[in-house]
Amino acid sequence: MKRFSIPSKNEVSTKNQSIFDKLKAGLGFIPNLYAYYAKNETALEDYLNLQNRNTTLSKREKEVVNLVVSQFNDCYYCQSAHTVIAGLNGYNEDQILELRKGQATFDPKLNSLAKFTLNVVSNKGKLTESDKEEFFKAGYTEANLIDVVINIGDKTISNYIHNLADFKIDFPLADKIEVAA
Repeated sequence: MKRFSIPSKNEVSTKNQSIFDKLKAGLGFIPNLYAYYAKNETALEDYLNLQNRNTTLSKREKEVVNLVVSQFNDCYYCQSAHTVIAGLNGYNEDQILELRKGQATFDPKLNSLAKFTLNVVSNKGKLTESDKEEFFKAGYTEANLIDVVINIGDKTISNYIHNLADFKIDFPLADKIEVAA
């Protein structure tokens, strides 16, 4: 199978070269996923704007969504990247593995978020009233619901890009786990 190539800084537009410089300054490197987006003139900037938009979800809550969706979509790149990021946001290894399975027994509110996220992706957004009510009873709002769905969309974009292009993972590899369908 042919692997898709990751462009070097010299192979992308001047605008994307400038974004590469900012990424390198902030992260210390340019993740292959971001570099791959730069093959398109506007995709990298558009994606970063989506990813960094203001949201009602905390960084920890966003990582719940990121881990659940990346596991559901079987994107090993994003599972690996978000395992690192979740660790930076205070989750331990056992909690990260649990989140990837769509649960968080260590925190009732996050458990509701993880289950809700898994239900949304599993059922294409067609949840029962009781599924939605559980989410709201945990303290989430309709504004949070919108942000969860936007975050699901954000992560699904990255998952699909990597699953299609299958470029090298440049993060420490996450443990592989099996999740029941």
